[in-house]
Amino acid sequence: MKRYCVLDAVRGFSVISMVLYHFMWDLVYMGGLEADWFEGLPGQIWQQSICLTFILLSGFCWRLGRRRLRRGLTVFAGGAAVSLTTLIFMPENRVLFGILTLLGGAMLIMIPLDRVLSRCPAFLGLAACAAAFASTWNLWRGELFFGAVKLPDALYRNWLTAWLGFPPGGFFSADYYPFIPWLFLFMAGYFLYGIFERRDWLRFLEHKGPEWLEWPGRHAFEIYLVHQPVLAAVIKLGSII
Repeated sequence: MKRYCVLDAVRGFSVISMVLYHFMWDLVYMGGLEADWFEGLPGQIWQQSICLTFILLSGFCWRLGRRRLRRGLTVFAGGAAVSLTTLIFMPENRVLFGILTLLGGAMLIMIPLDRVLSRCPAFLGLAACAAAFASTWNLWRGELFFGAVKLPDALYRNWLTAWLGFPPGGFFSADYYPFIPWLFLFMAGYFLYGIFERRDWLRFLEHKGPEWLEWPGRHAFEIYLVHQPVLAAVIKLGSII
């Protein structure tokens, strides 16, 4: 299978940024470090830049994958493992419906949707997904179209609705990525691939990049699973010493 090294490098950069962000998160919320900038807008922009890149890129790369069912199940199982582990060992920072659960679910649901979406013009699909993503950005707050439409409280009932994007009162997750709006961003990546393919731009993604960026990009899933326990152990050890 042909590798697109530029994609590996972009993903690798996001992986490194993610590890650094979570290390800072651990220092602030577990180690007691005071950092107003991290808890404010700069920290939010940093965090969003990571997830936006990951999800868009995952949708793009879905079109390149072959064993889509196995990959989707593996990533979804990884998300379930993260949720179970945090519920048992750190319930105050539990992760419910985190980014791995989203990505695994998106990979699986795109298998049947591909038959329909592949017939849609790529530019039209990309524009529609971008508009849907933007208009449902605050769905978890009970809003559509940037607050122009208020949704009924009856939609926000339980964990199933929380998975879809309608969390009930009192719901908490340290890493929350429901299907809406994030599936639309994944689908935007799907259509973006179609544009690259039609324009013959995929060849530009074959250029070799720095190995120190490509390697973490090729092992993003494994790094995601192990990095947080390692960071938490480092913070814990540092507090003891």
